[in-house]
Amino acid sequence: SVDPNVLGGLVIFIISMAASQAMADRPIIPRWMAYLCTVILGICLILTYSRGSFVGTAAAMLCLAIRYPRKALWVMAAGVILLLLPPAQTYLRHFISGLQRRDLATQMRMGEYKDALRLIERYPWFGVGFGGTPDRDLYLGVSNVYMLIASETGITGLLAFLVTLVAFFIRFLTLPLRQMRGSELEPIALGTVCAVLGGMVGGIFDHYL
Repeated sequence: SVDPNVLGGLVIFIISMAASQAMADRPIIPRWMAYLCTVILGICLILTYSRGSFVGTAAAMLCLAIRYPRKALWVMAAGVILLLLPPAQTYLRHFISGLQRRDLATQMRMGEYKDALRLIERYPWFGVGFGGTPDRDLYLGVSNVYMLIASETGITGLLAFLVTLVAFFIRFLTLPLRQMRGSELEPIALGTVCAVLGGMVGGIFDHYL
């Protein structure tokens, strides 16, 4: 966790596993402990000021809410309470400024996206590899996992990556989760699926994953 964004990305995975245990019918750890871990991780997430990680975590929580709609209300209520606390107001202003594209970090990312699209347009099928760009007016690096993969390996590599992820979700959703329903293994499997989903969404806004 070399910077707050990387720490926020790590929290996406851990909080998905903790929240799935908190909501599970048969958790493998005491339910109060799972809720406590989820709240502590939520505080940690706010302290990172990582907006992409927050959106990724929200996606993971929505995934859990589909399976446990009633129990998810407790986790969502705790999240709302955390955001209403005075220390979280700075984070909310930071998040809103990003949505409005007012802060410098967001403006820089918009520039990165534009430059990455230029690179992909020039080397669309197989990218430029991992050592750098052959053109002086282009550079390799963008705060978006999908654009970064397309820059390095082209559209071909990006499609292979997306097909792999789709196959992963289909595999989990069609077989193991149905077989594990109501067992102690279900929250582990569901937490894993939600963690990957959260990472995919968080990857839209950063490249560390």
